[in-house]
Amino acid sequence: PQKTSFHRSQTLGYKNGFAFSRLPTVGIGGERLYMNQLSQAELDELSNTRPTLTYAQAKQAPPSGFIPAHVAFDKKILKFDAYFQEDVPLSAEEHYRIRQVGIYYYLEDDSMSVIEPVVQNSGLPQGKLIRRHQVPKNDRGDHYHWKDLNRGMNITMYGRTYHIVDCDPFTQVFLESQGIELNPPERMVSDPYTEVRRMPMRKYITPSDFDQLKQFLTYDKQVLRFYAMWDDTDSMFGENRPYVIHYYLADDTVEVREVYKQNDGRDPFPILIKRQRLPKTFMDRKKTFPSCVLEISDQEVLEWYTAKDFAVGKSTTLLGRTFFIYDCDEFTRNFYRDKFGITDFQPVEIKKKPLEEVPQVIPPYNGFGILEDSLQNCFSLLPKPPRKDVMKMLENDHKVLRYQVALESPNPEDRKRRFILSYFLSNDMISIYEPPVRNSGIIGGKYLGKTRVAKPGSTTENATYYEPSDLTIGSTIEVFGHRFVITDADEYVLNYMESNAESFPVATLQSLRDHFRPRQVVKETANSDIPMVGTSKQELDELIVQVQEELKLHEYLNNKNIREGFLQCDKDGSGILDKAKFLALCDSLSVPTNAFLVNKV
Repeated sequence: PQKTSFHRSQTLGYKNGFAFSRLPTVGIGGERLYMNQLSQAELDELSNTRPTLTYAQAKQAPPSGFIPAHVAFDKKILKFDAYFQEDVPLSAEEHYRIRQVGIYYYLEDDSMSVIEPVVQNSGLPQGKLIRRHQVPKNDRGDHYHWKDLNRGMNITMYGRTYHIVDCDPFTQVFLESQGIELNPPERMVSDPYTEVRRMPMRKYITPSDFDQLKQFLTYDKQVLRFYAMWDDTDSMFGENRPYVIHYYLADDTVEVREVYKQNDGRDPFPILIKRQRLPKTFMDRKKTFPSCVLEISDQEVLEWYTAKDFAVGKSTTLLGRTFFIYDCDEFTRNFYRDKFGITDFQPVEIKKKPLEEVPQVIPPYNGFGILEDSLQNCFSLLPKPPRKDVMKMLENDHKVLRYQVALESPNPEDRKRRFILSYFLSNDMISIYEPPVRNSGIIGGKYLGKTRVAKPGSTTENATYYEPSDLTIGSTIEVFGHRFVITDADEYVLNYMESNAESFPVATLQSLRDHFRPRQVVKETANSDIPMVGTSKQELDELIVQVQEELKLHEYLNNKNIREGFLQCDKDGSGILDKAKFLALCDSLSVPTNAFLVNKV
């Protein structure tokens, strides 16, 4: 790269009008040619040759002493100023770093070293970066030579590229004496992060004539109190919240405190804005100014909040929140009256916005559990069981009204089925039980567990349930899509309703009386002392004993099946069968009929 001229040397010349040729001394690029030239020894010999005929044989000059390279170039070092750029990947303050080094070339053995000046508290491994040795230039085994070094060039050693910007005077004189044309020097590049860290120049600011000590001694412990509201209803879940603004006259600081009320659902966090000076007007700042990180100083603020900026009936924006001042205390009124001559302190009435009532939509009943119990999930996150009427449960404990019902169905097999419906007076629940019938093909047992049965057409908002007044003889009740007809009832039902006749309608009580009247007539006749036609009461009792003893003689008979068979034949529930049906039923149940006893009965 040091070659600058590439022309051929002039080999033809003229002297005294005669042309003659001469051998070139330098080749293309300015390199000196040593071929076809006299050596130094031959030149020395020619210089010492004298005409022997005139001056006789000349004496040979003694040769000069030989000086080796390690002696000639001892302590002669070429020094170059350079720098290299280092990436800083994990830092938000700097992306790269400039490190200045010195490259030393030792002429005596063509070795090199790289040394970085040590900077205190830099946190970097500095000093000798490359120890003194012959630095490889390429993969072919060549090493760097002083001819390869120049100003304004890049040199790569062990994967790190150094840019040479300048050299010392000795290096410049040496390279120029060897015929190397040096590039102009460059300015050393400085590290940007180091420049930022340098101490800035001191700026002297003339102190203000305002006496802060006098202000503190005059207004110490004097605080202006304002009552304000922050309207945050425009945001989600926002509301009107009361606050108290304190202005400290001693140092012109402002504090905003929350007004805590009992059971308001908020943690008692007393201070919204701590006591500090609040900026009112900022200077022109760049968009990149990190105001959320750095503290605000007097250089960034053009105007601070003072006591003149607070007034009753006006809004004030403090750190992005707009507070409406609606009142102040008595000390604040006196201060503004004496200091600024303000006399209008009429408090502003704050009207709260009425809360929008959101109608509560109750979902339809899904059929699981009791309606009142499932409904509690719509009123609270932690549902509580519905309240029970304890007095009613204690008064009607173990009181059950039993009815016999028949299933109303188009299927003739289902129409023959009979059920026992139990109504529990303690909690108004209903259960249905089907007595098992042998060889009927239907498994009896519990048909419906204890639950409250709603009437047809009732809704979740207005649920109505079946009551004892709805259970009359011959009436139809609908239980979860199944229709049952009441055909009979226990005598306890009639007795209970007659004892509590004021709690039941007359129609319900009259239907039960009409149903039980035939039975009561037979029972009263049997228990009365009036003799029957042709038969006395004693004879009737003896006849019953004879029939029971006759039945005991036949152990294979099932009294339960016999009773169920007679109840099925008594469709109208009158308790009376004619003789033909009685005999046919006895034959079907394999009950032996003694002609004498039958005729007597």
